[in-house]
Amino acid sequence: MAFGPAMRSQPGLGRRRVFQPMSEINVTPMVDVMLVLLVIFMVTAPLLTVGVPVDLPKTKAKVLTEADEPLVISLNAEGKIFLQETETDLEGLVPRLQAITENKADTRIFVRGDKAIAYGRVMELMGRVASAGFSRVALIAENPSPAPAAKKRKGKKGKKR
Repeated sequence: MAFGPAMRSQPGLGRRRVFQPMSEINVTPMVDVMLVLLVIFMVTAPLLTVGVPVDLPKTKAKVLTEADEPLVISLNAEGKIFLQETETDLEGLVPRLQAITENKADTRIFVRGDKAIAYGRVMELMGRVASAGFSRVALIAENPSPAPAAKKRKGKKGKKR
């Protein structure tokens, strides 16, 4: 196909085309951005639930299953006291508990004490809560991890070669 002077003489070929605005929206880039944002939020959402890091002692007691959500008081390795995730001091703990529970003495309260903290400090904390009139105070501990398979097979002898 030649674009010489013969082509210019034809009607309509010598004029420039005027571009019309496109009335369609390309949604593919928008879908890509939304999928990336969805993945980002799915990955970061579990990381946003930050609790107080406490190394709980191990126990073989049964796990409690109750419908109502208990209040949790945590005592970390440095001796700091947390009501749920908010740091507080020992003197301000009882007034905050009473304000949150609206003076309901039957509210379940769990005490989490780091295993590195002295037992007397945990008992002092529990005593302060119990003396305020709360009757359902309990300690929380972790279930021990299952023993490795090598320890379970201790009595079996290996094959001799």
